[in-house]
Amino acid sequence: MKKLEDGLADFTLDRRVLSLSTLSIAIGVMSAGVAWVLLRLIQLITNLAFFGRLSAATLSPAASHLGAWVIVVPVVGGLVIGFMARFGSEKIRGHGIPEALEAILIGRSKLEPKVTVLKPLSSAVSIGTGGPFGAEGPIIMTGGALGSLIAQAFRMSSAERKTILVAGAAAGMSAVFGTPVAAVLLAVELLLFEWKPRSFIPVAFASASAAAVRGPLLGAGPVFPVVSHPPLSGPILAVTLVVGIVAGLGSGLLTNMVYAAEDLFHKLPLHWMWWPAIGGLIIGVGGYFEPRTLGVGYDVIQGILAGNIVVPALAGILIGKALVWSLALGSGTSGGVLAPLLMMGAALGALEARLIPIGDPGLWALVSMAAMMGGTMRSPFTAIVFALELTHDLNTLPGLLVACIAAQTVTVLWMKRSILTEKVARRGLHLTREYGIDPFETHRIGEIMLTNVRTIDATTTIRELAERRAKAADVFVRHQGAPLTDSEGRLVGVLTQSDLLRALERPDSEEMTALEAGTVDPIVTYSDELVKHAVVKMLQNDVGRLPVVDRLDQSQLVGYIDRSQVMQARLKWYEEEHLQEGRLNLERSVT
Repeated sequence: MKKLEDGLADFTLDRRVLSLSTLSIAIGVMSAGVAWVLLRLIQLITNLAFFGRLSAATLSPAASHLGAWVIVVPVVGGLVIGFMARFGSEKIRGHGIPEALEAILIGRSKLEPKVTVLKPLSSAVSIGTGGPFGAEGPIIMTGGALGSLIAQAFRMSSAERKTILVAGAAAGMSAVFGTPVAAVLLAVELLLFEWKPRSFIPVAFASASAAAVRGPLLGAGPVFPVVSHPPLSGPILAVTLVVGIVAGLGSGLLTNMVYAAEDLFHKLPLHWMWWPAIGGLIIGVGGYFEPRTLGVGYDVIQGILAGNIVVPALAGILIGKALVWSLALGSGTSGGVLAPLLMMGAALGALEARLIPIGDPGLWALVSMAAMMGGTMRSPFTAIVFALELTHDLNTLPGLLVACIAAQTVTVLWMKRSILTEKVARRGLHLTREYGIDPFETHRIGEIMLTNVRTIDATTTIRELAERRAKAADVFVRHQGAPLTDSEGRLVGVLTQSDLLRALERPDSEEMTALEAGTVDPIVTYSDELVKHAVVKMLQNDVGRLPVVDRLDQSQLVGYIDRSQVMQARLKWYEEEHLQEGRLNLERSVT
């Protein structure tokens, strides 16, 4: 006879992962194309808005010579975005990732087709007119919308649509930064809500295919190439801990600034459609005093990592970017968070380098940059690999690990939610980012079942059972039902309290037996079966209890479970997590 163990596996995976992976490869290629279009569109709008020419050449708004007119450009961009959100789709507001989370949590991973067009267009307008945002958030949202749209054309479960949506999102990030591994880690740490091969295999294929296409479209090599640092010494690693803690404090401060700004905008006596224009005014004023706060700022990040920006300018970039970015993002305009976090983190690290006697400014800028991202997004492993793929500086890995974990520790102890999940929570949703093994997947029925089973003789009349029930002397008082057995003790059925009550309403109830009133062919489970399988049987058959029988002889009753026994598995997990047992008694151990 086939054993239960023959059907148990480490992972839940079937051949559909092959078709999903094939589809994900195509989505990865398309997402890379979308990323290329969006980046070119941003440059086109930047050239038109700040330089008055029709070109897609890579230029920073900081290089323009508009003078005070630089204040007007972001305001116009904000007006356009407000109208697009008001009369197009409100889902284009925000920085992309919370919107993708919301679609996964409550939208069954379905996004409207118009979001696929309006999100990148609104982001291009926002960033192209000077918005201090990154392009990665909107591309993640756009890639996710593309994946969701394609998935809806096929027959898929909600979980499979989620996989395809996240595959598109990861591919978008991979295409922008050339960071395929970090994109997969971001998907696992933030979007998938699980660590299962059925989901991350297609996501990995999408991310890798987008990275492969990125080379011909956007160029190969690291986005921020740096001179590789030598292996980090013990004293340097000790300092990375401090740098990480400071970055964690900065992460918490930035998160609070963004949502304080959002709360402030909600108090304005104006429709939210006008808020991006007000945010644009703030961007313009900030850009007038510190032009390097405008736009994506990849060139500024590269300059900080190379140590080419002096201290006064670093302070201006850090303070100016933090104020402008938080206020503008709080206005509900469209733009990403990764690039600004990288810039502010790098500027903070470069400033700290002036107080650190070891290492060079580029090293501390890189470490702080990753820690700021890891702490703010609470995705430390994504931040570590992201920094490595951006710079190809592998020797900094130990320092990145220490700093990113330290930053996350600070923000987790300080705040209940991150900059991404706070927005989701404000929309009435809740998610947890702690992934663990479901105890139903590990415990077996034999561990939780009742072995001293009280049964009912199948020939007992309903009248007799009713009298026993009235005297509170039967098994219904505790278990709401019981197995029925014949004269030889073999299982022949199950009688529930509902069965008894229905039988009592019948005119022939006095002569009716328990077997006639109950279920003759009950759903059963086995002692070696996983609790998960028994719970599925209960749900699918709408029953609250199951007899436990021998696999070789299903008439032999060996136990019984109901909902209370099922919860014992949860109780064991709770005790393992929270029950603090006493210290080891050495004297008792010796005796």
